[in-house]
Amino acid sequence: MTTPSLMRAAILEGPQRFSLAEVPVPQPGPGEVLIRLEGCGVCASNVEPWEGQPWSTWPGTPGGMGHEGWGSIAALGAGVGGLSVGQRVTALTERSYAEYDLAPAAMVVPLPASLVGMPVPGEPVACAMNIFARSDVRPGQTVVIVGIGFLGAILTRLATEAGAKVIAVSRRAETLDLARGMGAAETIPMDDHSRIIEDVKRLTGDRMAERVIECVGKQWPLDLAGELVAEGGRLVIAGYHQDGPRQVNMQMWNWKGIDIASAHERDAGVRVAGLRAAVDALASGRLDLSPLLTGTYPLDRLGEALAATRDKPGSFVKAWVAL
Repeated sequence: MTTPSLMRAAILEGPQRFSLAEVPVPQPGPGEVLIRLEGCGVCASNVEPWEGQPWSTWPGTPGGMGHEGWGSIAALGAGVGGLSVGQRVTALTERSYAEYDLAPAAMVVPLPASLVGMPVPGEPVACAMNIFARSDVRPGQTVVIVGIGFLGAILTRLATEAGAKVIAVSRRAETLDLARGMGAAETIPMDDHSRIIEDVKRLTGDRMAERVIECVGKQWPLDLAGELVAEGGRLVIAGYHQDGPRQVNMQMWNWKGIDIASAHERDAGVRVAGLRAAVDALASGRLDLSPLLTGTYPLDRLGEALAATRDKPGSFVKAWVAL
């Protein structure tokens, strides 16, 4: 496999403005792997940086914000063992809105033959696996999932598979249909704070839910999630709250005696363990991403992919960039 000297990479030049540039292909250092990317998932956490935050600086790094990539190994750095050039992999990377990206070898997970030809954005599935582990869902529990997108849909499947009764709360009729397809026993439109609380009371015989997983990343869904947790239950914060501080009803949380899990893992070992679990779940057919990957875009239309991620038209769930 011959690696070219230049590659195409998207560069964020300013709010909602990308350029496509030819930049040098990075070279793997000791312990690193160079991946020729096939694709990269578009994460909702990219939307705020793309729109422009007060602390943003321009231009961004080539390929920056892309962290859901997969592809084939193009080159190995010194000291890398157990991997081979040409091997198809997914990885925890940072600059995958480009044709090539580097990853530490320890953050690279091979893809089995059963996934040949399939898009495999492993990182967001790994997030779901790790969030589910932190949720400690047990058979017979009621689990409310607030916000059904890519993450909420996978968590619905995992919780249902674990023997829990899932109540899905979401804004769009299309995603409520998706939640039912992923196993949700009940669905509630996310349009009226008080009515949602009353609906969950009715569906749980006034007990409320032993587990509530908030997957939106905004203030109101977080407020709502706290109301839906049963006394002694667990509130799992899976939404990515990156647009500023939050206020919480500590009086209520304290009175209920609930556990709070902020389920965004930062430990590298935990993250790659989640990635391995994600690949296993996809390879075995336990998880199927085909209903969730609803928009494919070329690299020069990355801005459109992010706009769709923000606006969620129709039955949109998740975009990915084909490279």
